[in-house]
Amino acid sequence: MKPETAARRAGHRSVPHTADLRLEAWAPTREECLAQAVRGVCESFLDLTGAAEVRRRDVVVRADRDEDVLVALLEEVVYWLDTEDEVPVGVELTPVTGGVSGSLRMADAGSLPVTGAAPKAVTLHELAFTRGPEGWTCSVTLDV
Repeated sequence: MKPETAARRAGHRSVPHTADLRLEAWAPTREECLAQAVRGVCESFLDLTGAAEVRRRDVVVRADRDEDVLVALLEEVVYWLDTEDEVPVGVELTPVTGGVSGSLRMADAGSLPVTGAAPKAVTLHELAFTRGPEGWTCSVTLDV
């Protein structure tokens, strides 16, 4: 499904990009769009089928712009992958002033089948996060 036809639906997809991961996500709400971006990043390098939650991590992400909230949230994903070998398999977010708060349901990345290169950093290249008549869309590039 294409982002422009995403009315009342949510999703994500990888977009071809030289040597990096380019991801688009869409959803009716800002928080769902952020959750779809997190899910898309994790599914880009792991098979999450059957992933078991090992813990929950509370997050609060604040920034001046929605694009920066997206970057900060994805940086959380990269941080937990790098430091604890964990990835979110579920994301629950609620709006707060200047950002989002929520819970990440984490799984042990080492217990999941690897399907691609893990992200190393979030870039600002062609970063976008917008609200349109049919909901929210975002685009982001990650170094792998």
